[in-house]
Formats: sequence, structure tokens, C-alpha cells
Amino acid sequence: MAAQNLIHINKVTCNFEREPLLAPFGFKGAYLTELWQSVVHITSASGKEGLGLGTQSVLWSDANVFKENSESAGNALMFALTSFAAKQIQSLCYSNPLSLVEEVFTPSLDYGRAITCKPDLRITFVFNALVPLDNAVWQLYCQENNIASFDEMVPAEFRHGLSYRHDRLALIPLVSYGVPVEQVVEMVRGGVSVLKIKIGCDPDGDGDLEKTLSWDIQRVASIHNAVAGFETPYTDCGHVVYYLDANGRYDSRERLVQLLESLETSGALERVILLEEPFPEGADIDVSDLPVRIAADESAHSAQHVARLIDLGYGAIALKPAAKTLSETLRILSLAHEKGVPCFCADLTVNPVLVDWNKNVAARLAPLPGVKIGLLEMNGDQNYRNWERMCSYHPRNGATWMKPNRGVFVLDESFYESSGGILEQSDHYRALVVR
Repeated sequence: MAAQNLIHINKVTCNFEREPLLAPFGFKGAYLTELWQSVVHITSASGKEGLGLGTQSVLWSDANVFKENSESAGNALMFALTSFAAKQIQSLCYSNPLSLVEEVFTPSLDYGRAITCKPDLRITFVFNALVPLDNAVWQLYCQENNIASFDEMVPAEFRHGLSYRHDRLALIPLVSYGVPVEQVVEMVRGGVSVLKIKIGCDPDGDGDLEKTLSWDIQRVASIHNAVAGFETPYTDCGHVVYYLDANGRYDSRERLVQLLESLETSGALERVILLEEPFPEGADIDVSDLPVRIAADESAHSAQHVARLIDLGYGAIALKPAAKTLSETLRILSLAHEKGVPCFCADLTVNPVLVDWNKNVAARLAPLPGVKIGLLEMNGDQNYRNWERMCSYHPRNGATWMKPNRGVFVLDESFYESSGGILEQSDHYRALVVR
């Protein structure tokens, strides 16, 4: 990173807002009912400001914390971690956002382990808590250095993996456990070409993995039977394709092979372009000879973890700037690009502003094998009770690129010129932290 202005942090404040979901949202064998939107505001000694948002997902980032606490208590723990990290940067100086976030990570991890009483706290929990801080630091960095675009904001050494400039991104909606097949058919009729299907359901809540396997086999087969005949111009095969997300719910390679054999029998396997995160973290199971591209998500915490996963045969990496910080995402992308492993942007059911943080990365990634255009997962409109109201909080609300058209986000020059509005401040969220 070229030399930049030294930024003196004068004041940091934070707050959160609870957003209810339309219905219980199921994955990882559990359900959540609301998502907390966290906000961090930073003021520099020169009077410049940075405002960062985060969407907390305790169930996604550490399912054990979610299961060992009430839903509100788990969210309170994560917000306490955000508040702690905010206090750590008070009065610090920085010129490089990546190094500042790196500086507070270890003390934040130690604090997180203490307040959750979990020495084995997943570091993704910490990254999730640091997202609003990271985004605020990047926004303040742009203000202090007169940077007006995402392209200029990204340090030169990380731009090699962000060289595309898509004019279209295929929307990936989420098919969670409770979504009826009829609703999936309507998605496809509406132009959707890639379906993200959650597998790994615990149908009776008893942890029986044989029941999970049976449920998954039946679920994917029923969706495939319903949508197999639909055509699309956006995939190599000319039909709708599937992205299966197991969220670490498979305990062994043998059980996963049973799933794949069943999918092959039903004809669904040839449509699966990704199978994400099949095994629990730390399983260290080689997947290089499986007949489908295996992707890493939660286990791809850092560049170091990604290197190990690539060695195990993982053929794609899910990037989550809105879940693991933009800073760590840049490091992960850089390594994956160097190794020739494709990346794509996955959602965290984030708010509309954070969708565009993801969109700025997705718009610049090489197309994923099997798909002809860029990809962006977004499911907030499917799950938030007040999604349209949340859209009104976006600095560029009403922009054509905010909403998909026939299953595709159309990115015109205004999107690139404005960087999707992510370097601007939301009046609504700013009011939560500035009195």
C-alpha cells in the first residue's frame, strides 16, 4: 500500500438496531428470528467521519454460541465484542486499514473467548463482530485521503483478483429449509438461474444424521424434479444450476458420498456447480477426488486457513466482505487468485447497504466455472420483515442496480462511479450513533 495520511482516531461510538425476520430462518439445524444491525462511527482529529455497518449472525459464525444462549443473549455477546474492539481503537493512529484491524483482532478474540466462556470460540465470530468497525475504518480512510471510488480504495497489491467489470450479476436467492418447492419454481420463472439450497436439516431435532441424509436427498430431488426443465442463457449447461450449502453438517466423507450418489441417480448432480462447507471445521478431509466442486465458507477464516483448504482439494472460496471484514477478504482473495481457485460472493442476510459492499467485490470477480456472468447471493428481501424500509436507509435508494431484474442485477456506469454508495453515509444509521 502506498504511503497515505496518518489518521488520528479521536472518538468511536457504536449502537445496534434489531430487525425482525418474516419467519424463522433455518440453517445449521437451527432457526433464528431476528438479525441485529450494528453500527460503528469514527471521528478523526481532523473532523472527518467513517460510518460502518454490520449484520450479526451468531448462528452462522459460531453455532455453539447460538445454541448455548438465548437468541438475544448471543447477539448481545457479539455486540459486546464490537463495543470492546471500538474502545481498543480509540486514540490510535493508522494509515493502513488492514493493519489497524489486524492490531485489534487478537485482543478481541481473547475478549470474545472470555465473555462467551468458550476457549474454542470460532474466529469467524470475531470477524463478524469486527465488520462494522472495519467498514468505518475504510470509509474514514477514504475521507482522509480524498479517495472517491472502491477501485482506488483497494490497495494496489490486492487489485489483481478484482480486475473484472461485470455489467450483470446473476442473483442467487436462498432456498432455506422451510421454502416450499412451489416458491422455488416461482423464483426460476422470475429469471433466477442459480439456486442456493440449504441442506443439513435436522428434521426431528434429535441430531440423527441418517435422518439428515434422507431429508437432504428428498429435498434436492424434489427441487430438481420441479425446475430441471427451465432454461437460462446465463449458465454453461443452459439450465438452472444448484449451489448446495451444508454448513458443516456432514460428519464423514462416506455420508457425503452417499448424498452425491443419490444426486447422480436423480440426475441432479450434473447441475450442482458448488457444494459448500460439507464438513465441520477441523475435519481435514480430502475432497480432491469428489465429483463436484467443493467450496469453503465458514472454515475459510483467513488466508492461512484458505491455503490449507486448497491443499485438501477445495475448489472455490466463498467471500464474505460483509461477514468477515473487507480487510480479511482482500487477503483471502489474493491467495486464492494466486492459486488459481475461483471465488464468489455469498450473503449473510445482510442489510441493503452491506449488499452493495458485497456487490462491489462480486462485480470485479472472474465468473465462476459453469456460469457465464458474475454472481451475487442476496436473500435479505426474502427474509426481513421490513426490507423495503431498510432499503430507504441506503444513501442511493432507488438506484436501478439495487434491485434485480429478471434474476439479474444490471450494473451501469453509475454503479461504478458511485461505488454503489458504500463510501457515503446513511442518515438513518448515522442518527443511531451521532447525537
